Amino acid sequence: MAAPLRRVLMRRPGASLSGADPKAWHYGAGFDGAKAIRQHAAFAELVAASGAEILWVEDEGDGLADAVFTHDPSLVTESGAVIFAMGKALRRPEPALHEAAYAKAGVPILGRIEAPGTVEGGDCVWLDAQTLVVGRGVRTNEAGIVQLRAILSPLGVEVLGFDLPFWQGEEACLHLMSVISPLADDLALVHAPLLPAPFWQLLRARGIRLVEGDPQEFAESFGLSLNVLPLSPRDLVAVAGFPKTRAAMEAADCRVSTFEADALCIACEGGPTCLTRPVLRG
Repeated sequence: MAAPLRRVLMRRPGASLSGADPKAWHYGAGFDGAKAIRQHAAFAELVAASGAEILWVEDEGDGLADAVFTHDPSLVTESGAVIFAMGKALRRPEPALHEAAYAKAGVPILGRIEAPGTVEGGDCVWLDAQTLVVGRGVRTNEAGIVQLRAILSPLGVEVLGFDLPFWQGEEACLHLMSVISPLADDLALVHAPLLPAPFWQLLRARGIRLVEGDPQEFAESFGLSLNVLPLSPRDLVAVAGFPKTRAAMEAADCRVSTFEADALCIACEGGPTCLTRPVLRG
């Protein structure tokens, strides 16, 4: 998940985000649609500067404000894409946008999660090419994990499910990637108090070094201080304004670029990783 980013699916925000009803979408008081669009453009410049090819999904006024967070509706493997089923009702039309984008880009569809199963990309963490860890919580259920395991097992991929805490409830949502961001193959940024204990033990057994994000910054940012996008190993993009967490990553020999994201990431509860669906790394 930290190999050099070569190709990535992103949504160019427009009227659906700028005109979003913050109450309906559970956006915070700092939400400003026009400002969020400007902040997304600054983030996209950082991604493009890395050399990654951006596959754009355009906002054509479909009203899907959260579709800007392209990490969640699908997952891409070496053999093709898996189209997910969203746990958040307002986001259920989004996987169709991804399926259309993959058809246009020539990415084959490996499989689909069907109701009553739900899986969201924010709950999926690759430990290596043969091990996918999935958080079981308010957005990803057991039926979805069973289907995902059936899709990936013929590829030799082991799917491990771990229970997530309820934390702040269904609306706020705690994804597995709310509490861990891979920074390199052997390095991850974590908020240990909310990690499933067996997952923490697995990370340690695999020899993955755990960098602790600052707990106060985690609380103040609703977890967004921990949401970090690797452009390549130890070359990271993070939300501005969390110096202690940034310092912890820099102490682990990481280079951290930041962008202002109060109206986008903080207000809308989705960080740099959430804004991207990696299609090709390596």
